[in-house]
Amino acid sequence: MHAFTYRRATSVADAVAAFKSADDGAYLSGGHTLLPAMKQRLAAPSDVIDLAGLDELSGIAVDADAVSIGALTPHAVVAASAEVRAAIPALAALAGKIGDPQVRNKGTIGGSIANNDPAADYPAALVGLDATVVTERRSIAADEFFTGLFETALEEGEIVTAVRFPRPRRAGYAKFPNPASRYAIVGVMAAETAGGVRIAVTGAGPCVFRATAMEAALGGRLDAEAALPALSPDGLNADIHASAEYRAHMVGVMTQRAMAAAG
Repeated sequence: MHAFTYRRATSVADAVAAFKSADDGAYLSGGHTLLPAMKQRLAAPSDVIDLAGLDELSGIAVDADAVSIGALTPHAVVAASAEVRAAIPALAALAGKIGDPQVRNKGTIGGSIANNDPAADYPAALVGLDATVVTERRSIAADEFFTGLFETALEEGEIVTAVRFPRPRRAGYAKFPNPASRYAIVGVMAAETAGGVRIAVTGAGPCVFRATAMEAALGGRLDAEAALPALSPDGLNADIHASAEYRAHMVGVMTQRAMAAAG
């Protein structure tokens, strides 16, 4: 690990100011991505700006229309929230399947989506539930937020402050996890929303994506017994854990399981 300057932010404005004054700043949330990268010398920021003390970025608010989750809220808090389980059970279930207890108690929703790992669970939740990412500058629709492999629409120094999930009519999540990391080899969030059926897939491609042909085949209603069109393996991930063809098949399997979980 290279030498760096540690800076503990006292507010969002203080964090932004610290980032702007740094030669090569990096925000620290849960640390499950940044710290390992620094230890392996894959990242060498001049300044690490710790957001952990910002209470304004933590917490869950639920109203008649949506669930809003602060960016620093740990996965375990989302999974255990009675309010989230009542409003969007699939979201709580997804959070409870992330990693292991250590990851769930330290990792945060903001850090997860800002990193945009292709096998992370939360991107499927955001896209499947038609969520909105809120930053200190603007609001970004989930469909526009995730732009590519480890890439998002965030601008330099922009901080995720919260994520707002509209309440779906019903939704379910299912994933086939890597047995060691618990990352998704394939994960699917299936939801009936105000705008129609949404099928969001993580783990199968370089970035979360919607299975639009499956959405069209469902005709506006989740149906676990419906015949789904096959997904082409072209462009899907292939590694020691699963081929592109296997992932394409598993998208269909996980979609049916997610719809069954939606009830």
